[in-house]
Amino acid sequence: MDTAQTMAFLLFAFIAAVTPGPSNTLVLSTGAAVGTLRGIGCPLGASLGMGVMIVLSAFGVGEIVAAAPAIVIAMKLAGSLFLLWLAWKIANAGTVEADGQRRVVGFRQAFLFQWLNPKGWLVALSAGSTFLVSSEHAGASGALWMGALFAAAAVPAGFLWLVLGALVAKFLRTPRSARLFNISMALALALSVALVWR
Repeated sequence: MDTAQTMAFLLFAFIAAVTPGPSNTLVLSTGAAVGTLRGIGCPLGASLGMGVMIVLSAFGVGEIVAAAPAIVIAMKLAGSLFLLWLAWKIANAGTVEADGQRRVVGFRQAFLFQWLNPKGWLVALSAGSTFLVSSEHAGASGALWMGALFAAAAVPAGFLWLVLGALVAKFLRTPRSARLFNISMALALALSVALVWR
């Protein structure tokens, strides 16, 4: 990629990473539950997970998956069930005062979450087909460069959602306010399942 392509891809990556979706709902909820410092692994794992997905999609894994209807349906089912389970867990989470007992969504969980994230697959497939095809560096080096660039752009985007969650937590000191927030996040996550079946 030349400088113009790199800047265009970084802009694409940041916008794709910062817009609402299942991953950012998870990061926001993590920030609200445990704060910025304890929750930092969540956006880092999500960012690296997306970077790896983009590398593999650029190598053709995405096209193979998309070309096999049975695999696509299985992934949609698995992703939908996982998102609904996660929504249920968020809806039934405790208040912010229970921070010490709350289980942190860390690096590993957020990294693996991307593989069941429908928005993540859409972004990964779009990135490869839009930017790598037009690049003179298509191939292994181009795929690795795109994955690294995406991860680098996604980290600050994820950090914004984490900080927003931590700021929101300041207003969630009563059981009622925490419950309303948790239900709102759970509904947003559950509604994202509809995107899987569009």
